[in-house]
Amino acid sequence: MYAATELIVNSDGSIYHLGIRPEQLADKIITVGDPNRVSHISRHFDKIEFEVNKREFITHTGTYKGKRLTVISSGMGTDNVEILMTELDALVNIDLQKREPKSSTNKLSIVRVGTSGTIQKDVEVGSLILSEYGLGIDSLMHFYHLDHTDLELEVAEQFKKHLDLPYLPYCVRGSDTLLKQFEGMQLGNTLTCHGFYAPQGRSIRTPIRYPELPNQLAAFQVDNFHLTNLEMETAGYYALARMLGHEMISTNAILANRITGEFAKDAYGIVDELILTVLERI
Repeated sequence: MYAATELIVNSDGSIYHLGIRPEQLADKIITVGDPNRVSHISRHFDKIEFEVNKREFITHTGTYKGKRLTVISSGMGTDNVEILMTELDALVNIDLQKREPKSSTNKLSIVRVGTSGTIQKDVEVGSLILSEYGLGIDSLMHFYHLDHTDLELEVAEQFKKHLDLPYLPYCVRGSDTLLKQFEGMQLGNTLTCHGFYAPQGRSIRTPIRYPELPNQLAAFQVDNFHLTNLEMETAGYYALARMLGHEMISTNAILANRITGEFAKDAYGIVDELILTVLERI
């Protein structure tokens, strides 16, 4: 039995941060960072059954072409992703009244719809990238026991050497099931950063340690593995999905090219194209 301080349940029976109850969650989920993007997706639904707003976590559950879906926002960063993934799992795999694991485990299918910048000159702004691997340079996985494949560990170790990082990053492949389901999209490998400015090589008024970071990232390669884009959530999603036993994939609307300095003229149009692509595939 989980202590009340470990698994926090609200008085209405909902999970602490998300504010939703088990019956309000579909087994197919779209996640977004921006809370405003939730309504941009749910406007395509046939109907909306539930709307719950709590903190940065906005949840709409309804149906799209007869399929029951939940779309939920996480806010930015893997710290928020940890809360979201842990509580989504609790909703389907823990009896919240008894505070005990259920006798059998349930598996969620989760697709991230996010925005991203590329660090490869030949990846066009407006591209839709499906992340095969996420490489995380945040510290979240230093607090978990995450199993790596040989390739994932080699990529992490080589990247540590490449940037002379004082710690080991983590590398995780997305769901094979969902990679196959989304086959035909442009594949890439995504670097997940723990900030938007210095950790992505941006300097406004502060001195930064890696001023040539985009070019350093573009040059990184291990066998056929190279990085295509960078953002703030994918690797955390992949790692937690693996540990919790859920299917997870990340899709990315490329709004900027960090090498050429180009930014999308119609960012909303690119995101809308990705939303419709995911709705049809999920």
